[in-house]
Amino acid sequence: MARRTKEEALATRHKLLDAAEHLFQAQGVSRTSLQDIARHAGATRGAIYWHFKDKADLFNAMMERVTLPMEASFSHQESQLEGAVAIDALHRIRQATVDALQQIVNDAQTRRVFEVATQKVEYVEELQAVRLRHLAVRHGFLSRIEQSMDAASRLTQLKLAMPTATAARGLHALIDGLIQNWLLDPQAFDLLEVGHCVMNVYLRGLGFASEPDPTIKSGNGSGSA
Repeated sequence: MARRTKEEALATRHKLLDAAEHLFQAQGVSRTSLQDIARHAGATRGAIYWHFKDKADLFNAMMERVTLPMEASFSHQESQLEGAVAIDALHRIRQATVDALQQIVNDAQTRRVFEVATQKVEYVEELQAVRLRHLAVRHGFLSRIEQSMDAASRLTQLKLAMPTATAARGLHALIDGLIQNWLLDPQAFDLLEVGHCVMNVYLRGLGFASEPDPTIKSGNGSGSA
């Protein structure tokens, strides 16, 4: 009985998160109430407070369902490359970025959640915890890129034209901007092809060597899933 109760609770949690994804996308985060989410999920408002402290907690849990696998993939690549030459750090940057773009393009849930996070959320008072988590995730990403660039530039004795912290911020802004523009109009360009191309041009502009393209078929960057 206890096992069944635990499974039922987990199923309810997922229903609430699914409902939040669709309502946030359709109505925006601020205009969606917890009661709306409970009703859409066929649950009670009390069920929401059993699983989540407030709307911000629910929003962050919704984000983590798709972002944690991405972060785990990045960490896996780091562990795979431990002990390898530092230049492989650049491969880690490229591959982690391509993996993230592929997930956004090919997985409807990931695409929906990123659309909510970039277009449907206002950092009003009740969502300050969402803003803080966004900043923490961004800081972690920037830190990893900076460390990878540091390692690669040391090995190749390359003196970058700017501090690695600035270079990392520029790469992040480039990829983040492409994702946001693609989400506005997925038919405008191939996110995988353009993303990989501009990332390589940016890294070459810093002085790093080129790397062969991964297997990316043109056309995969459409919005189909």
